[in-house]
Amino acid sequence: MAAELILALDYGGTKHTVGVIGVGERQWRAQRRIFAPAGADAAYDLETTLAAARALLAGRQPVAIGASFGGPTDHARGVVVRSDHVPGWERVPLQALLEGAFAAPAGIDNDANAGALGEHRYGAGQGVAHLLYVTVSTGVGGGWILNGAVWRGADGLAGEIGHTVVDPAGALCGCGKRGCVERLAAGPFMAGDAAVMLAAEPGRGAILRRLAGQQPLSGQLLSEAAAQGDDVAREILQRGAAALGLGIGNAANLMNPQRVVLGGGVTKAGELWWETVRQVAQATLVAGMRLAVVPAGLGDDAPLWGAVALAEARLGR
Repeated sequence: MAAELILALDYGGTKHTVGVIGVGERQWRAQRRIFAPAGADAAYDLETTLAAARALLAGRQPVAIGASFGGPTDHARGVVVRSDHVPGWERVPLQALLEGAFAAPAGIDNDANAGALGEHRYGAGQGVAHLLYVTVSTGVGGGWILNGAVWRGADGLAGEIGHTVVDPAGALCGCGKRGCVERLAAGPFMAGDAAVMLAAEPGRGAILRRLAGQQPLSGQLLSEAAAQGDDVAREILQRGAAALGLGIGNAANLMNPQRVVLGGGVTKAGELWWETVRQVAQATLVAGMRLAVVPAGLGDDAPLWGAVALAEARLGR
């Protein structure tokens, strides 16, 4: 008897991942990553991911589909609300499109909720009833697991820790507020701030300047420079870590999770970054509250594993 297959998709800003796995399995049968070129839109993303899915399935029929999306979604209706990075995703009925393409039930959610679900079921959140998952990368997003289930909130927007204000007099965030966690802790914003600092203080950041060369600054370059002792990179990263720790501590004071799981590229910034996040979060907690802040067990694949869980939920499992 042929195995029942699940098709899982993770739509990011510039990187998409497609995977095929058997129901109940914990090893991918096939997986493919797609890097979108500059200027790509929703039509391009859909065309390339569906083509990759058909290639990985190789004529086989999935029994269910799950999709994680890097932006706000209407989970109940299966609709992508928008993408803040890729044009053309406004009110796209992604669930219906996937069901029509593969004749199988589908479930979708935003990447933070999917990441929380993936870590809770398969990763660093296993056995934990109350969990906050935070992804720190191009942006900062969060997803809640409360009483063992995803908590999406009244408008499906629960978990927006990235737009928790931690410095009301701080720099302007893309959301229109000032001093958000995302504005201080996300990779592109930190890289931009580092570029401003390098221009204003030519005597600082020698290691970062050497590593950057002629290429644009990025969160990854900041991490590499900080690991080698660069003063500017360390200052920017530690400021971001402190902002994130403050946001985590405030979120924990409201909801009292047992564990916070951190994923995303910025979390690879090194032990000093982790130490600052944990210290500031702990210092922000009310007396008597216990909280563990740990790395994602599934790495960058947490949202893709969440897509598997969304598909299994459509099967009633």
